[in-house]
Formats: sequence, C-alpha cells, structure tokens
Amino acid sequence: MSATVANKLKAVDSLEVSVLVDNVVDPLSTLPKGVTGEVAVLRAKGLKVSSGHVRCCANHGLSLVITARIGSDIQILLFDAGPEAYTFARNGDRLGTPFGEVGGIFLSHGHWDHAGGMPEALRLVVSRNGGKPVPFHVNPGMFVTRGMKQPNGVVVPAEPVMDPVALERRGATVVNSPDARAIMEDLFYVSGEIPRVTPYERGLPPHVKLAQDGASWEPDPLILDERYVAVHVKGKGVIVFTACSHSGVINVLTDARKVFGDVPLYAVMGGFHLSGAEVEAVIPDTIRDFGQFNMKRIVPCHCTGWRAVHALAQFYSEDVLVPAAVGRVFTF
Repeated sequence: MSATVANKLKAVDSLEVSVLVDNVVDPLSTLPKGVTGEVAVLRAKGLKVSSGHVRCCANHGLSLVITARIGSDIQILLFDAGPEAYTFARNGDRLGTPFGEVGGIFLSHGHWDHAGGMPEALRLVVSRNGGKPVPFHVNPGMFVTRGMKQPNGVVVPAEPVMDPVALERRGATVVNSPDARAIMEDLFYVSGEIPRVTPYERGLPPHVKLAQDGASWEPDPLILDERYVAVHVKGKGVIVFTACSHSGVINVLTDARKVFGDVPLYAVMGGFHLSGAEVEAVIPDTIRDFGQFNMKRIVPCHCTGWRAVHALAQFYSEDVLVPAAVGRVFTF
C-alpha cells in the first residue's frame, strides 16, 4: 500500500525548508551552496540593526516549514512545532514565517518537544488565514501518556499531546489515521508505520507508556507512532524528513528506498536520535550503513547529538553534511 501511495506523488520543481525550531543557533558559520544562514535570512526580512532582541532562539525540539513549488504554485507544510509557544512564535516572527499560507500541519510523533508548540501553531495559522480550518495529520498512537523510567525505577511522565477534540476546537481538521497517505495535492508523502529491520536500532529502552488500567506503566521502547515525510524533487530525488528517528534513521531510509523504488534518495533531514547513553553505542553501525544510500545531503537536527555529527564529519564532506540551526534555509 505504501508504494502505491508513493507512486501517486507528483515531483515538485523545488523545495525550500526553513528551520523554525532546533536545538542550536549558529549564525556565523560559512555554508555551502543551497543553504542560507540565519543572518542573511533576517536581513532579507528587513533587519537593519543587529541585537539580541531581533535574533532567533534555540530550544530542545524541532519545527520545519517545508515549501514545495510547482511552477508558480506553492504548498506549505508545517512539520512539527517544537516544544512550546514562545520559541515557535518568536522565531516565526523574526523569520517572517507565512503562517497564513500554511496548507497543512504534520505531527511526527507524540512527544512534547515536537508537539508542545502545536496550540500556538494552530493559533497563528488560523488567525492569519482568515479563520479557515487547517488539515492536521496525526495517527492514533500519538495520544497516549508517556514517560521515561529512571535508573531507580521512578517514571517521570511527559507532557501529553493535545487530543484531537481539543485540536479541532483550535481550528484543526484532524486526519487521524495510521496509514500512509499523499497529502496537499499529492506533493507530500506521509509514511505509515516504519518497519524495524536493522538488528541494532531498538528505539529508546527506558521509554514507557501508561497502561490501560490508568495506573501502571508498560514498556514502549519502539515508539511505533513515529512517521516520516518525503517529497520527490524533480531531477534530484526524494528528500526524507525524519523528526526524531526513534525507529532508527537507517530503518527510515530503508523504508523510504523500498517505498519509492527507482527514485533515488537525495537527502535526509531531521533528528537522528543518536544522543544519550541509551543510543550512542549504535553510532558506528549507523555511520556504516549510511553509506549504502549515497545521500547527496545529510542534515542532522535536534536530537542527533555532537558525537554523531562528529562521526559523520569523518566520512562526509562539508558539501554533503550540513547540520541544521535555527533560521537556516535549505533549498533543494
């Protein structure tokens, strides 16, 4: 079924990705062709005097504004919304994010660092589009209460994702399905459940969810509600957006390659979740298996971690490996 859906996808002429929320800011580093830094973006939006008041800020989370173009037509997808309202709204204001033109919202999985900013995202989108409901793509597995079990056995609960009824009250038209689908005039592919096929990508071992009895916790290491988005750019190939890669970034890319068949994978962008004591041991296996995909651009974000970025930099040139930072714009 997923391959059938992917075959419906239209190839876009170009793709522009604005990093609205990420763990880092890096306004000074030089960048390769196809990537614009925060300062240049702010100047293009009218910045005259530099100060801390006009700059973007970082937070632990991810939000991307993905603009697909075919001819003179555009479709804008908001991919996640970061951890909370302040970062999302502040950066959106500084970067001149066209919230009123957002045609769809996608939530990658049910964790607060991607969903905490969604109420504010909906407020901004709906208030600026004239009050029109906006399609909001989720799946049923996102709406469970989760937490992390500490070494002493104590569970620290996580802030839950706003439920579909509350989302609709705020202006969302909720599309709540576990299945793969093509959205927004068949320009964006939303995956179904990501098959776990590698022997080493085992999710997040301390992760738990509230059991049906409402009182006890049960293991939830695989985080099966996670999904990715993909876009086919004409003349290049498939750009894969993976928010946290709890499934494992190699599992994500393996599924995308299978789904898209003869269309090559051109780039991957997102959190690779290779930071933290539970997952850093799989960095060497991940770096090894990246090679089979022959990616032309690798854009680690959010939860990838400095150790994994450093390891990737041993194998990939600066034209291929370009870490994300708040305010950067990537053009494909």
